[in-house]
Amino acid sequence: MGLACLLCLGNAAATAFADGQTDAYNYSYWGEAVRSPAAYEATRIVTGTELKIGTFKEPNDMHVTADERVYVLDSGNSRIVELDRELKLIRVIDSFDHDGQKDYFKNPQGLYVSDNGQLLVADSEHQRVVHLDEQGQLIKIVEQPQSDLLKADFQFKPLRVVMDKGERIYVMAEGVFDGFMEFNSDGSFASFIGANRVSVDPVEYLWKRFATRQQRSQMVMFTPTEFTNMDIDEEGFIYATSGDLKGLPIKKLNAQGADILRREGYYPPQGDLLYTNEKGPSRLVDVDVGDSDMYSVLDAKMGRVFTYNGDGYLLHMFGGIGNRLGQFNTPVSLERAGERMLVLDKALGEITVFQTTEYGRTLHEAVRSYFNGDEEGSAASFAKAADMNANLEYAYAGIGKALLRQKDYAQSAQYFKRSMEREGYSKAFLLFRKELLREHFSWIMSGLFLIVAVLVTVTIVRRQRRGTTNAGIK
Repeated sequence: MGLACLLCLGNAAATAFADGQTDAYNYSYWGEAVRSPAAYEATRIVTGTELKIGTFKEPNDMHVTADERVYVLDSGNSRIVELDRELKLIRVIDSFDHDGQKDYFKNPQGLYVSDNGQLLVADSEHQRVVHLDEQGQLIKIVEQPQSDLLKADFQFKPLRVVMDKGERIYVMAEGVFDGFMEFNSDGSFASFIGANRVSVDPVEYLWKRFATRQQRSQMVMFTPTEFTNMDIDEEGFIYATSGDLKGLPIKKLNAQGADILRREGYYPPQGDLLYTNEKGPSRLVDVDVGDSDMYSVLDAKMGRVFTYNGDGYLLHMFGGIGNRLGQFNTPVSLERAGERMLVLDKALGEITVFQTTEYGRTLHEAVRSYFNGDEEGSAASFAKAADMNANLEYAYAGIGKALLRQKDYAQSAQYFKRSMEREGYSKAFLLFRKELLREHFSWIMSGLFLIVAVLVTVTIVRRQRRGTTNAGIK
């Protein structure tokens, strides 16, 4: 059978492999959609009714802690639902004590839980961020910030929130185009971080140049694209998604707000490469950062989850819009819980639980082994993944990188060539050539000296003969 089976992405891909396994594909070096084994399969659905707390009403966010406790922001019911790793109910938080009186949330949109169990809630309708401890007791409230950097009529409406280990709070707020709002640990506003660049349509820009003042006043201003979601990793780097359909919809921001996301794969991380004009490109609405620099993004338009490694290679995708197990209606949030992936559906008010397949576990183990410096284990896992999926060109690049670290430059170059990884191939070939020259340096130099000696000898003999001949003529 051929190595590549093209998928039709306009409506849906090929038939699912089994119940819970949605259509899976990857993209080749040439940007073609190729068939792939499923890395995840849906195993169950969790609802508020099952938990006996009433239905979830337009839940909008979700967070999973290191010990796999799950927090669901049930926005329509203005409450937080905490579940254990088995997805059984622990408690419901719908109020907190505020200066001796019971206070409530109102249509909160964002939730973050720190490693020590502290909760931050983007209490949107109340225009504040509520910071609670592990017991649900109030630590502080971040309200309308005061700063010369803000407009006089600015209204603070937080939509998403995260916090780093230094307890600096980062907020994605409605109508803010200057990036994320950064707050100090005491709740005071510090600055903006990571603003998107302005996206300008050349035709519209040219039209504005020749338009009258009155016409320009009626045109839409060029403004940076707003972010759609955020997550933060163990080192404090912020991963962000945006509605930037023409540029870079995924970013990794450092403390200075610079984008340091590596885009060394066959194409920049962006979700689907192929799409119909009717549906348009992926609309990324959430990002989840895993271990070993792996991260996943959620495409709300097509209901797909794309997972990338730290270099920007697409590892796998799953999901879709539909009525089957493993498909969604209005996906809004995704979270990794060990070897599981949880996806929250706002319209259906449910959580779909996905479990990794053998293929998914093998691929993840290969990435982890390489990240941790285990070249031998990484090469073995990548080879196993390639046996399961001959279309996975990235696996050959992974083997090439592992062999490169082991200084097996000749074999490394062959695998890079097979994966179409030009930069890796050039590096491996250059190192192989240097190694070859170093190993055979004495032979090469001896040969050069011998050639030079022969040439010198021949030249001398010819001159002597020429001199003898000339003497005889005289």
